[in-house]
Amino acid sequence: MKVDGGIGNDLRLAPGQAKDLENKGYAGAWTAETAHDPFFPLLLAAEHTERMQLGTSIAVAFARNPMILANIGWDLQAYSKGRFMLGLGSQIKPHIEKRFSMPWSSPAARMKDMILAMRSIWDCWLNGTKLEYRGEFYKHTLMTPFFAPGPDELAPYGPPKIFLAGVGELMTEVAGEVCDGFLCHGFTTEKYLREVTIPALARGRAKAGKTMEGFEIVGPSFVVTGTTEEEMRLAAAGTRQQIAFYGSTPAYRGVLDIHGWGGLQEELNTMSKAGQWVEMGNLITDEILNTFAVVGEPEQIAPELKHRYEDVISRISFYAPYKSDPERWQRVLDDLSR
Repeated sequence: MKVDGGIGNDLRLAPGQAKDLENKGYAGAWTAETAHDPFFPLLLAAEHTERMQLGTSIAVAFARNPMILANIGWDLQAYSKGRFMLGLGSQIKPHIEKRFSMPWSSPAARMKDMILAMRSIWDCWLNGTKLEYRGEFYKHTLMTPFFAPGPDELAPYGPPKIFLAGVGELMTEVAGEVCDGFLCHGFTTEKYLREVTIPALARGRAKAGKTMEGFEIVGPSFVVTGTTEEEMRLAAAGTRQQIAFYGSTPAYRGVLDIHGWGGLQEELNTMSKAGQWVEMGNLITDEILNTFAVVGEPEQIAPELKHRYEDVISRISFYAPYKSDPERWQRVLDDLSR
């Protein structure tokens, strides 16, 4: 497994964070789209690194259109000399319609259409083919030389790999069919990954006449670790809170259902609507915590991550929603690299 890190959205800190991750031996670095744009930090990271791959996990696809994403992906791939990974996610209906004021319908079908449109645009720019994309949701039929990037910019590298995030089976199948990799949600378990996610990806690959060979699965894993009882307590508390937050989302109930915990989703959702965010974490039992997270002392983390995921995940990162010593993760990284 390759081990990836994260870059924050503070543009003043991004260059140093990226250089630090590369120097420590991380294979890649990802940004997230929350309160700031996810692409700008990667531009700075590309300037200040040489080997490490750089990607978005995720950029909100439906807040943009295929032409805009194709342009951004092209430019970052060219500037990073082939190291960019375009990671996309759908977000959910209220955010797309009410925060971004963009259309929402049939998200899996729309996502497939968007990605195929991007690939058609890149084919036009790279190979000079006529842009004539007519899909169910997106149509791109105009491209003049003045607006087309030069093919030499990307000729040595090709277009960026596209990764898609998902939880439900339909979106996961789309990832397998039209993407180069899949971004597992942090709210997943080994059982859900093996019994739901990977079979759905395989079905998508089969639709495209492909196998899983060369397809990358990226898996952020909750990790609860510390060197003292107090550190472990705080790490567990922060992780319980995050698991509870995700568990309150109706769209993620399937992950709980496969473990027989579907009723918990309704309880958490009710509490979230009542603003009981702190209390929600109390519903996450030790059994649930240990199912979603790798829990242990620093020297125990790498062996357990390998045991759970080494045969199914291509890249992994540490999901730790609590304050911790950065050197602790260096030890885990070194252990995973052995």
